[in-house]
Amino acid sequence: MPEKYIVVTGGVLSGIGKGIFSASLSRVLKEVGVDINVLKIDPYLNVDAGTMNPNQHGEVFVTDDGYEADLDLGHYERFLGVSMTRKNNITAGQVYSTIIQREREGKYLGSTVQVVPHVTSEIKERITTMPGKVLSIEIGGTVGDIEGEVFLEAVRELAFEKNRNDFLFVHVTYVPYLRVTNEFKTKPTQQSVQLLRKIGIQPDIIVVRSELPIDSQSLYKIALFSGVPREMVINLPDIGNVYQIPEMLYEAGVHKLVAKKLGIEINEGPLNWVYPKSFKPYRIALIGKYLGTDDAYKSIIESIFLSGVQKPVVVDAQELEELDDDGVAQKLSTFDALIIPGGFGRRGIEGKIKAIKYARENKKPILGICLGMQLMAIEFARNVMGLKGANSTEFDESTPYPVVNMMEEQKKIMNLGGTMRLGAQKMRVLKGTKLYNIYNQEEVFERHRHRYEVDTERFSEMFKRPGEEGYKFVISGESEFLEAIEIEGHPFFIGVQYHPEYKSKVGQPHQIFLELIRAIEEVNS
Repeated sequence: MPEKYIVVTGGVLSGIGKGIFSASLSRVLKEVGVDINVLKIDPYLNVDAGTMNPNQHGEVFVTDDGYEADLDLGHYERFLGVSMTRKNNITAGQVYSTIIQREREGKYLGSTVQVVPHVTSEIKERITTMPGKVLSIEIGGTVGDIEGEVFLEAVRELAFEKNRNDFLFVHVTYVPYLRVTNEFKTKPTQQSVQLLRKIGIQPDIIVVRSELPIDSQSLYKIALFSGVPREMVINLPDIGNVYQIPEMLYEAGVHKLVAKKLGIEINEGPLNWVYPKSFKPYRIALIGKYLGTDDAYKSIIESIFLSGVQKPVVVDAQELEELDDDGVAQKLSTFDALIIPGGFGRRGIEGKIKAIKYARENKKPILGICLGMQLMAIEFARNVMGLKGANSTEFDESTPYPVVNMMEEQKKIMNLGGTMRLGAQKMRVLKGTKLYNIYNQEEVFERHRHRYEVDTERFSEMFKRPGEEGYKFVISGESEFLEAIEIEGHPFFIGVQYHPEYKSKVGQPHQIFLELIRAIEEVNS
């Protein structure tokens, strides 16, 4: 049960980096000896993020215990170097569905079920039963949003019921810069703090996000109008490497401000924080279909970044569909490697298959993840095995060659949310394969998120075991399903059914990405 609480709220606009700040502060506190845990609160009515469109909300991050979470849990895992669970996320959908179920079961003994006290009590119960002595709570959305008010009320009540001195409220806001008048405008931040104070919460620290460093006069104005000491107003301007933020917070002494306010002991000493500071200029193409935001492929992008390579370029798979083989080659020849990520739906599928064909025939390093591995099997069936029209039943139910089909256990499931093969699953890595050289062990656990599988039984002629002859896919990983395939004689042609990107951490990116980079280096040497 937590003894101290850090509550992070956001103001002015969404997407200003509350999650990155919360993860960074938590990492700094962990480094100075604080037993800290994290909790992300999402005000949306979805039970989890599993059914959300990545174009609107960013990627769905999957935990070891099979929970489909908001991408901020990915930030927490990467920064803190620990695995999150379903307990590290609360949604309004979870809270309300629990309360409605209890009401239907008659557990409120005839009471009128209300937002206060029943909803707020459920929220407080979930908060106070989290492990760790210090709990950092990030409340999603922006102060002033209707859907977030009940969560703000719950933490206000909690601070009142316990001890206000055990709570630290951090408000993250944005200060725009008007180039026309050459000045920062602090009024939106002032109004945001006023909204928070009307709810009954007085912030202790204000973190000011901005495009450029803010002048001291503007920061003093924010402190004055917000009723916060000037040393508790911290400016975090945009930077190119978000993994630098823990260092910035440490050098600014934010951990000391937090420790003093909450009355907790911390260790002295240097920050043990190792992250990539220079990046190899390799060009990696991410052949995707969710182009609305980079967050749609956040964990893959960060895995490459943490491997010491510049940010990959997202290439529109749908655009490749309109090109012939020469056009695809011209489009992709400037890249050092390709990644085919996971996804759902048929849009852009043929473009991804064309990219796989190009990489296979031209010995371009390529990594297929989840759907990417399935499309590798489809491309091979069509263009090597001569199975014209081979496909997945997800995209063509009447395909004559259903190389990829829905898992048997999935065919009886009606609901979409939380019903896929999810979370950490054990698999065997076969000796004599590149994948075994990557892991150097026979049993590993990797995180999954899929409904479909490659049918290795019906299409066994496409596959072989390590050491067997012929130009076929080598099965390099398996469980009760096909887990990984690769092609011999290719610098790097590996497809995996699981999602290695979910397990990358700062200082420890998943080894499969490191091996992809090594293959690029060998090809370019």
